[in-house]
Amino acid sequence: MKIVDATVVLTSPGRNFVTLKVETDEGVTGLGDATLNGRELAAAAYLRDHIVPLLLGTDPHRIEDTWQSLYRGAYWRRGPVTMAAIAAVDTALWDIKAKVAGLPLYQLLGGASRERVGTYGHAGGRDIPELLDSVRARLADGYPAIRVQAGVPGLKRVYGVTSATGRRPVVEDWDTAAYLRTIPKVFDAVRQEFGPDLPLLHDAHHRLTPNQAARLGKDLEPYDLFWLEDCTPAENQEGLRLVRRHTTTPLAIGEVFNTVFDYQTLVTEQLIDYVRSAVTHFGGVSPLKKLFDFAAQYQIKSAVHGPEDISPVGMAAAIHLGLAIHNFGIQEYAGHTDLTHSVFPHAYTFTDGHLHPGQAPGLGVDLDEELAAAHPYEPSYLPVNRLQDGTVHDW
Repeated sequence: MKIVDATVVLTSPGRNFVTLKVETDEGVTGLGDATLNGRELAAAAYLRDHIVPLLLGTDPHRIEDTWQSLYRGAYWRRGPVTMAAIAAVDTALWDIKAKVAGLPLYQLLGGASRERVGTYGHAGGRDIPELLDSVRARLADGYPAIRVQAGVPGLKRVYGVTSATGRRPVVEDWDTAAYLRTIPKVFDAVRQEFGPDLPLLHDAHHRLTPNQAARLGKDLEPYDLFWLEDCTPAENQEGLRLVRRHTTTPLAIGEVFNTVFDYQTLVTEQLIDYVRSAVTHFGGVSPLKKLFDFAAQYQIKSAVHGPEDISPVGMAAAIHLGLAIHNFGIQEYAGHTDLTHSVFPHAYTFTDGHLHPGQAPGLGVDLDEELAAAHPYEPSYLPVNRLQDGTVHDW
């Protein structure tokens, strides 16, 4: 079997997605997700101009060799564009291999370790009453765990509450002191309304110093969070030592990470409890499975990033992994629009707050190319964040 063609499809059925379709001489095709929110064209160009020519004529079954060739052979390693492009290839080749075997992908990853994959949903509100209504809505949707984000008095636009995209970046505003005063009150209100048993999560979205993150983790301990996510920019891995010393609140990190090297200190020193990388941004199924195996040695669990801008192709790959690995923790699931589901018809299901990949061979996801073409790429960017004096801050 040889690869005879590989095409890149850009489509925007509500959000922009970059999809790689790999075709073989035996008529078996595979799909991969290379979506990089706000930088989709860069990932698409990397695939079209630099990777697709290298794939033609190669054996699609040589997944590990292909991955190593694309990673090491380019000399310029790592980075979000490179790793998203490699992820699309790796995922598409796994899709092909599983289809040839006539099995759903999770069976090639060791088979099921659980019956289904638990999820959490997103709740947000400009004030506490609006937030409580949002939590009720997510519970009505069946989610067994809820991420809680809330507005901060005096700030007009805050992550998790305002809209995320536009032709020019939305500018959000930030005041760390006000945030640190507000969030414990928010969780107190949520616990009073919904009791002690509901698993609650919160995302600080890289905005705190290690010292501020340690304070927040300590202040939130009475509310028994499932986790505190991205409490500080973790490129400074050593900074998590300070956070860990001062709080027992579980920590989740990694959605902006691209390789295992970003995690080395965090994992080996057990500074976090959950790894957050996505198949789409981490180089594919192959390296993410290796990361989970590495993390398992330190009792650290999976928590794959699952926002709206991970396409159903990337989401399906995450679900297959989540079903197969032993150290599964939880799966973020923001869901997609009905139109997105139509562009990417899929076998995976969401029932009673849990996902299952289905039994279709491969990933279990198809691409309606005609419908995709009817919804072309639209320029869009993630927000940026500024302090009250106008200084650019982490978003």
